[in-house]
Amino acid sequence: MCCSTVCPSSSLSQSQVACSMRILLATGHPYIPQIAGGAQSSMNELAHSLMERGHSVAVAAGLSGRGWLALRSRVLFKLSGKPVAVDGFLGYDVFRAWFVWDAIEEISRRFKPSVVFVQSGFPARIASRCRSLGVPVAIYLRNVEDEDLGGDISALRDVQYVANSEFTARRFKEKFGVPSTVVYPLLQRSRYETTPECRNVTFVNPHPSKGSALALDIAEHCPDIPFVFVEGWTLDREIRQALLERIAKLGNVTLVPRTQRMVDVYRNARIVIVPSKWEEAFGRVAAEAHFSGIPVVANRIGGLPEAVGPGGLLIDPAAPVSEWVRAVRRLWADDAYWKEMSIAARHYGRRDALNPDHQVREIVAVLSATVAKSRF
Repeated sequence: MCCSTVCPSSSLSQSQVACSMRILLATGHPYIPQIAGGAQSSMNELAHSLMERGHSVAVAAGLSGRGWLALRSRVLFKLSGKPVAVDGFLGYDVFRAWFVWDAIEEISRRFKPSVVFVQSGFPARIASRCRSLGVPVAIYLRNVEDEDLGGDISALRDVQYVANSEFTARRFKEKFGVPSTVVYPLLQRSRYETTPECRNVTFVNPHPSKGSALALDIAEHCPDIPFVFVEGWTLDREIRQALLERIAKLGNVTLVPRTQRMVDVYRNARIVIVPSKWEEAFGRVAAEAHFSGIPVVANRIGGLPEAVGPGGLLIDPAAPVSEWVRAVRRLWADDAYWKEMSIAARHYGRRDALNPDHQVREIVAVLSATVAKSRF
């Protein structure tokens, strides 16, 4: 039996069309192209993976007040008299609003979702609104910060949860008593896998919470090694200016704009560093690097040990910069050691938990159960 109004296509396999749904991925945060963090990349790849398997997908996302997309949205809000602007730049409809939870009724009226799969960005607030409208809802737990929840998650015990790591699942089980199905963030291997030319040490998203100060210190202690910092989150003017001034003093660090072509970034990388200060729920950049056999040096914090595994080195958060420098220098200079770690990284990147078919099956099972439960 079909779970929604989507009709099976004859070009799809029987397993793909067994239960075709209209799935709305929802977040209170801004979305691509306004912001391009790990959560946004994971949502985009999840959307495409679900569509490839016969489901109809749209995204509901918040808006930043900056840039051409904000201006376009303001014009559309005024012309339509509605708090929602829609675009299809990414190959599917993205409904953008200042406050998604206030606009979810209008978005649901237009898209008619079988189920709303709420991501990071005030998920409790969005989920509560969906439930009040009678729309089936599940939550993908992508962060462990309470301020990102937007409400009391324990009040939503009848909602089904997916967690992006064992670490995230444990945290929510211990803190809120909610069980969850663990599904790592989806990654389309072809977007990242390459043969590394080993030209630099790469650091993605030079934001203070991601450890930009430590990354700069590491680079300062390795003046003979080229570093590339790849922009991610939008930086406040003062923070960005301070970053540029420090980079200018070093001479061995290049700051490059954020890109959707991360394969080009990894093609030049020999090592990826992840010196995050906060508790990363998973550590997507580690998995991206592993596809190309690039070893990762990361903080032993949050979900990073799970993401890095044997494919790199973990440094204690309290360790001095000298430990980071020692790890980076050995991987940079010792070819035999680098090759050993590279093989381990590539092998770890092939584990079943990162197989998109397995991941999508798990997610679809949760969403199908959510839809079925709502009928009783």
